[in-house]
Amino acid sequence: MNPFDLTGPLPTPKTTTVLEASAGTGKTYALAGLVTRYVAEGEATLDQMLLITFSRAASRELRERVREQIAQAARALDGQPPDEASELVEHLLKGTDAERAERRLRLRDALANFDAATIATTHEFCGLVLRSLGIAGDTDAAVTLVESLDDLVRQIVDDVYLDTFGNADEPPRLSHTAALKLARAVVGDPSAQPRPLDPPGGSEVEERITFARNVTVELERRKRKLGILGFDDLLSRLADALKDDDSPARERMRIRWPIVMVDEFQDTDPVQWEVIRRAFAGASTLILIGDPKQAIYAFRGGDIVTYLNARESADDLRTLTENWRSDKALVDSLHVVLGGAALGDPKIVVTDIAAQHTERRLVGAPHDGPFRLRVVSRDGYALSKRRNSIGMDELRNHIGADLAGDIGTLLASSATYAGRAVRA
Repeated sequence: MNPFDLTGPLPTPKTTTVLEASAGTGKTYALAGLVTRYVAEGEATLDQMLLITFSRAASRELRERVREQIAQAARALDGQPPDEASELVEHLLKGTDAERAERRLRLRDALANFDAATIATTHEFCGLVLRSLGIAGDTDAAVTLVESLDDLVRQIVDDVYLDTFGNADEPPRLSHTAALKLARAVVGDPSAQPRPLDPPGGSEVEERITFARNVTVELERRKRKLGILGFDDLLSRLADALKDDDSPARERMRIRWPIVMVDEFQDTDPVQWEVIRRAFAGASTLILIGDPKQAIYAFRGGDIVTYLNARESADDLRTLTENWRSDKALVDSLHVVLGGAALGDPKIVVTDIAAQHTERRLVGAPHDGPFRLRVVSRDGYALSKRRNSIGMDELRNHIGADLAGDIGTLLASSATYAGRAVRA
């Protein structure tokens, strides 16, 4: 995996680049820097770039970071010294007076028209595209988008459960609580498929599969009747509109956004990736930024296999090699424990990185070690011969209390961080 150089050659047009990097190495900074370079160097205007991230909070932060990067570069080209050293700014200051003047004008235009930038969550992006496609998107302007279908799912589970088991002579094998949990899992993962495909007749497995299928069928019927859509409906509708190689939706999206960047790509689910792949792979410059070690959204359909498959099909694989957040002592100590470890897959490996902060910024802490391992004793926990491990719920309570106590001790001390007193 080659290092990524923000001031090096820009990605080759119409290729897919995966930028894989650990926490604290500046992924968002690199993304905002790429946007700034594309604009300043005349490779694209701001409205020709699509920036996708996972959550609304992340999209707001990304919008602010992109705007600040562009503004910082524009100020430097105006002759104002930057607040701090920046290799990106130094790169843009090179060249002739005429070249710098052109870069400044492009950046100023981008700031003046910043509202034209498409920086959105996947669902916001899908809604935008479907509204613009009209018939091609198979959608209806009168349909209302709802953030959560949970109340409707609960009502449907109640009705389907009563209809299925209300007249049963014996208590059903599938409890109402288990039925609700099953329905939420199926509705929450639109790419889920029932297994086994051919369950034994009359078995509990067949009962669960049939119940789940009845819930999803009823959910679709009621959504149409109520005129509502969930976020996952946007994804599936857009994926359908992009299914054919010659679909008008593909052509419109590629003309609209010749450069596409996806942040937090490790949390992309299979349907989201199918939308992005069908629309842009091989036709637009596609940059996927993420860290598989930080994949935490499996409960919302995020699938690390999707990330790894996209990684395998990429034209270029890059990484960021310097941590800008943590002290060297912490980074080095952490890698003594985790360096080279494969986290769930041989392709997800903890690689060595350097730390930009070489000094120790935390001074006078009650525990001076930059990295500590906390040991949980089994003493005091009810264990059985069958289960010699502590229950996860009990562990969570212990870890929370242990962490709070450790932080309390630190706050009560006279420790300083970067010369300032440590405070909550």
